[in-house]
Amino acid sequence: MKHFLNTQDCSRSELDALLALAARFRRAGRGGASAGLPLPEQPLRGKAIALVFFNPSLRTRTSFELGAFQLGGHAVVLQPGKDAWPIEFELGTVMDGEAEEHIAEVARVLSRYADLIGVRAFPKFLDWAQDRRDTVLRGFAQYATVPVINMETITHPCQELAHALALQEHFGTTDLRGRKYVLTWTYHPKALNTAVANSALTIATRLGMDVTLLCPTPEYVLDERYMGWAAANVAESGGSLQVSHDIESAYAGADVVYAKSWGALPYFGRWEAEQPVRDRYRHFIVDEAKMALTNDAVFSHCLPLRRNVKATDAVMDSPRCLAIDEAENRLHVQKAVMTTLAGGQ
Repeated sequence: MKHFLNTQDCSRSELDALLALAARFRRAGRGGASAGLPLPEQPLRGKAIALVFFNPSLRTRTSFELGAFQLGGHAVVLQPGKDAWPIEFELGTVMDGEAEEHIAEVARVLSRYADLIGVRAFPKFLDWAQDRRDTVLRGFAQYATVPVINMETITHPCQELAHALALQEHFGTTDLRGRKYVLTWTYHPKALNTAVANSALTIATRLGMDVTLLCPTPEYVLDERYMGWAAANVAESGGSLQVSHDIESAYAGADVVYAKSWGALPYFGRWEAEQPVRDRYRHFIVDEAKMALTNDAVFSHCLPLRRNVKATDAVMDSPRCLAIDEAENRLHVQKAVMTTLAGGQ
């Protein structure tokens, strides 16, 4: 594994190995045994990771910085346009605007200093045809000579692994086939990135679950790239995939409910036009009545979550809510990713 850009780029054996190593880090972190498998002794000792943030963060920055520290490494946080120079990513551009340097130099220079590079860069929300190219992440991966980690761009693979680990831990098995998994759109006053929804759909189908994508209208179906990945995953791993716009039938018998808000791609860059559309679907909130339709399902969300907008207090405070476990697992899975890419496992 050269980089960690998307879980879809990983083989199933690579995914299983990352999750197994993350589970060992989790058990060790909670004071438990590592099932007779000794963990590497500070596999990042003497190594550094450059964390490049184009967008703000709470969980991602904290878990990567602390994870590197706990593995014996050192993290350097950079914010282009704030404490680092603005960067240009297109080739052939006459750089007479804001950008002071090109990714061709930035990635290669950071590769001389650091052993790993993490990148967090949300879409610009102007043109989905442009944003789906994932130019920032791909630019780093193209020019860096060390492994690059996606800390969230138009997908969020670290969140995928944290979510999968939380489910495996809850159900007490790495085999999640046959579980009904509902990925539900929820209302939010702003149109948000589709990254977590893309990733949740990817990992749930990769693990062979019976996946229902629940959204208000066909306009909210995810990009064809990720729908295509999901269909291919179902064909390879088993399980099933369906799209639903009916709340009751989607929730019925579910084992897992995962909530996320995202913007409708036909309105991408025209959020004021989407606002009256999304305002009609506030009732997609995850509440007690909907969860009562399930098979005593667990609920989770990537966080941050607006209470009583996306999910009610009762759902968030229920013992069936895995959101905090999932957030903790960001630390463990990212330690597994950094260890693996740095050659420590």
